[in-house]
Amino acid sequence: MSRARDAFLRHLAQTSDAPIGLEIERAEGCWLYCADGRRYLDLIAGIGVSALGHGNPAVLAAIERQSRRHLHAMVYGEYVIEAQAAYAARLAEALPREFSRVYFTNSGAEAIEGALKAARKFTGRATFVSFDGAYHGDTMAALALMGNETFRAPFEPLPGPVRRLPFNNGAALESIDERVAAVVIEPIQAEGGVRIPSRDFMLALRERCSRAGTLLIFDEVLTGLGRTGRLFAMEHFGVKPDLIVLAKALGGGMPLGAFCGSDEILGRLAHDPPLGHITTFGGHPVSCAAGLAAFDQILSNQLWETAARSGAAFRARLEKLIGRQILAVRGLGLLIGVEFAQAALAHRFVAETIARGVVINWTLNSDRVVRLAPPLTISAAELDFAFVAMNHALEAIAAGG
Repeated sequence: MSRARDAFLRHLAQTSDAPIGLEIERAEGCWLYCADGRRYLDLIAGIGVSALGHGNPAVLAAIERQSRRHLHAMVYGEYVIEAQAAYAARLAEALPREFSRVYFTNSGAEAIEGALKAARKFTGRATFVSFDGAYHGDTMAALALMGNETFRAPFEPLPGPVRRLPFNNGAALESIDERVAAVVIEPIQAEGGVRIPSRDFMLALRERCSRAGTLLIFDEVLTGLGRTGRLFAMEHFGVKPDLIVLAKALGGGMPLGAFCGSDEILGRLAHDPPLGHITTFGGHPVSCAAGLAAFDQILSNQLWETAARSGAAFRARLEKLIGRQILAVRGLGLLIGVEFAQAALAHRFVAETIARGVVINWTLNSDRVVRLAPPLTISAAELDFAFVAMNHALEAIAAGG
């Protein structure tokens, strides 16, 4: 056993009884290289973080330049940090004009927390609405929005009140009333099993929130920055939220989140009291420099279009496997869900596929669904490799009974 593995097992706080346990030596492009000499195709990209793959030269160069200039200098928002200001301006240019302000955080969960605070401050209301199957992070208020009671129950009572509605059910939207500060929704549920709502539902949700004076918050932590075949998933539905939450790919592989909105909404956090929402490390200069370099790569190469083409072609191939323990294949761009008849089959499929050199995983809130979210830069040859591995995994399952 290596020293790193021994320390991992003895001293690192564990998140499950059965971690994947790959010992990563290095990563390059879409591949992970391990201490045992094996390499694995990364079809989850650190759960959507490594949108450009691993070791992108432009991102590494930006990290080096910024680290030579300075690291942390002051808590977020007090000093003029060029990397922060430049990235905020770039995001504001890419978002609809209503989103003129960006508040950087450390992570998606922290960005959700900030967005909830902004909604309460702006509306003067207390209640939040989320949906079954939802996942918005594991901090206390974010966990309160969770659509899976199994994960909520051990930590209750949680902040609230929170109303949970059935996903993609227009009739349920009538319960959004003048007591609701904000509705929080993923435009495409990832941990919920890659569930895609109808355009009509999303339009009705926007209309209902506007009528009730309720803020609409889109959690695009995973779907943002090209993942679904559009730069932002909201573009699929023709709906603009009041706040949008970003993370994962936002930092180019470094920890970074953000919630974005109008000056009218986010400006409320700056007074009565001042410093109404603060963070020490949010918008770290190295993270912002890396994220800006990655974002420029996504924009200049229009990688959302690449994701749309690659994703459609790969889904078409996966659909040919339906009937071999697989019930359905769905997704947009390079966010794909493969649904099995039973959770045990999905879990075995994951294990068999990893054994054949391709890293995949199942989803927290729908454990019959395997989620694929590879780097947007993945090649056709690499997707061929993944398909062969998955096909062989299904054969192994069939042979094992």
